[in-house]
Amino acid sequence: MSEKPLEGRVALVTGASRGIGYEAALGLARAGAHVIAVARTVGGLEDLDDAIRKDGGTATLVPLDLTDFDAIDRLGGSINERWGKLDILVGNAGALGVLTPLAQNKPAVFEQVFALNVTANYRLIRSLDPLLQKSDAGRAIFLTSGAARNSKAFVGPYSASKAALEALVRSYAAENRLNALNTNLLDPGHLRTKMRAQYAPGEDPKTVTEASAIIPAVLELASEDCDTNGGVYSLSKQGFLTESA
Repeated sequence: MSEKPLEGRVALVTGASRGIGYEAALGLARAGAHVIAVARTVGGLEDLDDAIRKDGGTATLVPLDLTDFDAIDRLGGSINERWGKLDILVGNAGALGVLTPLAQNKPAVFEQVFALNVTANYRLIRSLDPLLQKSDAGRAIFLTSGAARNSKAFVGPYSASKAALEALVRSYAAENRLNALNTNLLDPGHLRTKMRAQYAPGEDPKTVTEASAIIPAVLELASEDCDTNGGVYSLSKQGFLTESA
């Protein structure tokens, strides 16, 4: 197998300035893909670019707030002008919201969680689908959570948004079951990220697996050899929890 199995591929990663998105972008670049790194934090994107360049990879940095939906539309146009296609999409960016009883959640917080976790991913699909369709083996990967299927107290908006994302993504996968575009969900489980620290503030971070553990799963789902479409891949189980044609 080639040391650069994704050579010549173009991959877009959201939330790429830290945590899972940072590691996914780094892993894709090491595998040979040119990475379009999207995030709000310019400093984090620059750190990622330095790490990618150090490994001999290439990246395009896109400082962007994913709740600026018109900017997502413009992003699709820019990618089309420069590359004419998109091979890999990793929809990673997300928000946990505030840990509080559902009845005490402020409407603005609820709406922000859904805007980033659901609507932004719909707008990414809407903007980037024509480009993914131009790839000979388009791969779309969206980060989900066990909270979508095992809701717990005080994370109602987050759980509901991830359940909505799963329904959205599985519908998109079903619509593309007869072509070369495969779309799957990736459940990372418990990894050492800022969101995990927010959810479990008293937890010793040294007891949690580093975010870099996500890389093999991302590369597997991004591979041209991945023939699963509409599945939920669990990092902790090292395989698909569910699959659909």
